[in-house]
Amino acid sequence: MKKITVVGAGYVGLSNAVLLSQHNKVTLLDIVESRVEAINNRKSPISDNEIEQFLAEKELYLDATMDKEIAYKGAEFILVATPTNYDTETNFFDTSSVESVIEDALRLNPNATIIIKSTIPVGFTESVKQKFNTDNIIFSPEFLRESKALYDNLHPSRIIIGEDSTRAKVFADLLVQGAIKENIATLFVDNTEAEAIKLFANTYLAMRVAYFNELDTYAQIKGLNTKHIIEGVGLDPRVGEHYNNPSFGYGGYCLPKDTKQLLANYKDVPQSMIKAIVESNEIRKQFIADDILSKNPKTVGIYRLIMKSNSDNFRSSAIQTIIDHLKHAGVDIVIYEPVLQDSHFNGINVSKSLDKFKNKSDIIIANRISDNLSDVIDKVYTRDIFNGDN
Repeated sequence: MKKITVVGAGYVGLSNAVLLSQHNKVTLLDIVESRVEAINNRKSPISDNEIEQFLAEKELYLDATMDKEIAYKGAEFILVATPTNYDTETNFFDTSSVESVIEDALRLNPNATIIIKSTIPVGFTESVKQKFNTDNIIFSPEFLRESKALYDNLHPSRIIIGEDSTRAKVFADLLVQGAIKENIATLFVDNTEAEAIKLFANTYLAMRVAYFNELDTYAQIKGLNTKHIIEGVGLDPRVGEHYNNPSFGYGGYCLPKDTKQLLANYKDVPQSMIKAIVESNEIRKQFIADDILSKNPKTVGIYRLIMKSNSDNFRSSAIQTIIDHLKHAGVDIVIYEPVLQDSHFNGINVSKSLDKFKNKSDIIIANRISDNLSDVIDKVYTRDIFNGDN
């Protein structure tokens, strides 16, 4: 049984901590006291069915703490899963939290192998190895969905480690040990190649979302049936019927920042497609807003800010950009979002009552349809053709 430290109790950190603590002693370090208390009481601070189930029912060797010395002492592996945000002014990820963790870890436990799980720009890992004069840093990307983070760790599409070494194979074996899926494809590559794999994979998914959204925009303007076209296109096995449900635009934790970061990494490389993916998403959101405004609504109801069902995250959700467009046009807006505790969101009233929300709204926009809206379906504006998340 190895001692492993995981830093950050978000989707990536907590799902990895739970996965690894089935067979190893894991200490989860976080700066939010309420998260630490929840985990130690075997309650999940985030919305994820598998994490909630494992914490409540499984025997896990897992403790959470806010004490760095307790967390880092004696750990063989330290996983960095702190958030990185895309900085629009510098056109780069803000990686300060990752660097801060690395600095603390090297000071308190210089012999540990540091595994970066946070999303970072291409070339970052090698640069911090030079900055801190250490070879004990490896990048290993995550490919997780919101609210399905532990499930995706239990059934990984692949495991990628940014080093081909004995310690890299040991860490890969720990991930395989905790997984349910068998015969997991494992790839040992260069750190910079692993970083590129992460950004190119997510940008491809964003491209697919953007493609079917542009198909939907075309069909709407030309008076065609979007569903029929997508079904016909998807029957080609080279295209497939996955990730094809139109939306208001891609958003969430990964796709917006990863596509912009990859575009920034193309600064000195010829390209047109990567830029087009980013621009397409903005054009789609503007089209949706214009389409709603063309109906001359007096009060627009926003049903949920979250990106996906069973999620509690609405960071960078496409609906927020659409709200900005509607506000600029002077439309009265009301929001229904049970995740919010406040009575206002960005100066907009938040209704605590779903019935009052429905009555006040003369049009209700919903990125994803819900049974909660079945009684007012004639008011609902959505592009959810296949009734589900991408």
